[in-house]
Amino acid sequence: MSAPALRFDQPRARPGAFLPYGRQLIEEDDIAAVVEALRGDLLTTGPFVERFEAGLAKAVGAEHAVVCSNGTAALHMAARALNLGPGSKVIVPAITFLATASAPHMNGAEIVFADVDPQTGLMRAEDLKAAFARAGRADAVFNVHLNGQCGDIEAIAKIARLNGARIVEDACHAIGTGFVAEDGSLTQIGDNAFSDLTVFSFHPVKTIAMGEGGAVTTNDPELAARLMRARNHGMTRKPDDFANVEDAFDADGTPNPWYYELVEPEFNWRANDIQCALGLSQLGKLGRFVTRRRALAAGYDALLAPLAPIARPTARTRASLPAWHLYAARIDFERAGISRATVMRELAKDGIGSQVHYFPVHRQPYYAKRYGAQTLPGADRYYDQCLSLPLFASMSLDDVERVTSALANILGY
Repeated sequence: MSAPALRFDQPRARPGAFLPYGRQLIEEDDIAAVVEALRGDLLTTGPFVERFEAGLAKAVGAEHAVVCSNGTAALHMAARALNLGPGSKVIVPAITFLATASAPHMNGAEIVFADVDPQTGLMRAEDLKAAFARAGRADAVFNVHLNGQCGDIEAIAKIARLNGARIVEDACHAIGTGFVAEDGSLTQIGDNAFSDLTVFSFHPVKTIAMGEGGAVTTNDPELAARLMRARNHGMTRKPDDFANVEDAFDADGTPNPWYYELVEPEFNWRANDIQCALGLSQLGKLGRFVTRRRALAAGYDALLAPLAPIARPTARTRASLPAWHLYAARIDFERAGISRATVMRELAKDGIGSQVHYFPVHRQPYYAKRYGAQTLPGADRYYDQCLSLPLFASMSLDDVERVTSALANILGY
């Protein structure tokens, strides 16, 4: 196979260097930003936290951004902000990471799993309708943008609103992704044009990295205030919120400078200045990283074409402008006469990492025991064929050719 006529300037990985399925790209200015934070007076709750939040809100077009320690914390904060506790039901697509379901469930909500498109892994409008029909009612929908691609978020929002449900977008894969609405307008994932809250993750394999880190965006100031409390022990230092007037204020009516109150108990989900300094530096490269990942994905698309119908790219959705976090190929292992585990082991022998995103959450033993066996054929079919191939910003198209050539040989081409 020959590489497509698509090139960009990037140092080539060392010949034979191991290619993981994903990794961070840390450059000298990122290191300098972290050093600046380390030399500052505050290593946590300092200036870089607010600077990162302001930068993220601007980047995605949201009114408010609240940063936290990781994406799971962000999902839990979202559940807390929407009061999704005991007695609540939350609809979650079956193809996602555990945290999308576990975070609201840990707050007391019960989970209703929705099926997905077998070719994209994304929940469709008809899947959401079926989940509402099975649930009877649901208080919220946690809609997942998988691999960096979003589904029809406008149609999903209409169904959720008709059923009186709040909407959380799990965009842990999708910072930088856009969506073209029915009227032709472009919206950015995270601007909450069709949702109440959007959750992001900045784990090292994501498009931008903080080491660990997460955030929630919203356009609702009350939800933003609730998120702030949810990441910081449930405490407030705002005088307007104080209930205990005698202890909160001096005799002249001014707030006592040491005073704070507990609104309700919460966890410590704060992100520190070291994380946010790195995140802020990486955020400035979001456009470059997204462009690089799109170019790599286009290279994969071209080089996988001769392997159809045994191997092909994940199907594309109508209105998504994806910022690819993962490159998921769909491989018909049964037709190829080889197991996925064997393919992964053979790729590893060639110095190529791969992964499966994800095992359907409704089939996890905990949830299967809690809710009983469920038949979600789209999720099962997507899982049976998906395989994530290396994708990260420091790769070259030569690396893409190396991966696809190795895969072709293993599949017998």
